[in-house]
Amino acid sequence: MEAVERMVLSNDWITGILLLSLLCMVFAKELFYNRFLNFIILPFNNKYIFLYNKKGLLQNGFHLAFSLFQILNLSLFIYLGSLAWWQESRWGTSFVFPTILVALLGFILLKTGLQLITGYIFDREKLVKSLLFKKISYLNYSTLVLFAANLLLTYLLPQSKAIVLAGFALALLVNIIGWITILKMYQKYLSSHFFYFILYLCALEIAPLVIISSVLNS
Repeated sequence: MEAVERMVLSNDWITGILLLSLLCMVFAKELFYNRFLNFIILPFNNKYIFLYNKKGLLQNGFHLAFSLFQILNLSLFIYLGSLAWWQESRWGTSFVFPTILVALLGFILLKTGLQLITGYIFDREKLVKSLLFKKISYLNYSTLVLFAANLLLTYLLPQSKAIVLAGFALALLVNIIGWITILKMYQKYLSSHFFYFILYLCALEIAPLVIISSVLNS
């Protein structure tokens, strides 16, 4: 009888990622308690956006802690989601998660940098920073959903396509709510600069997603 090698995936490093994510939340809650309370109700009440839109913007410790939380959990969700569909044979080695993490971080930094440069060139720096703060705030919140999905995919329902789809759908819903809220806030500005808004949307929002989708499907 021929022996068959079986690969057993360890959850130790995933536990470390989830623990680091939890520490980010604890840090944000303990040092910025009032801000944390307003952030938790963000999709239902945009008080957080109005209160903290001009207080440090992207450099604030609370914002940075949740941005780290976002990158960790979004990367982990992509990794665990890939296992639900293609398992280890599709991705190959244990270096997949670091690759996803670095690629995602690079993508976010590049995209944010391009948006800030665009704002500087067109003398709309304050507007772009304010817009970025709002978008990233909703994206950060949506990764709270992904954090819960990552817990389920790691410890209770590994490789569950239903959890992956539910997590993706809820995270997408949060971001859609965010975009609708943002568009309402800038309604007057958009009506007089509609062409530039469409150009921005196509070049810096839609095009990167199309490129990533093409790369993943290749």
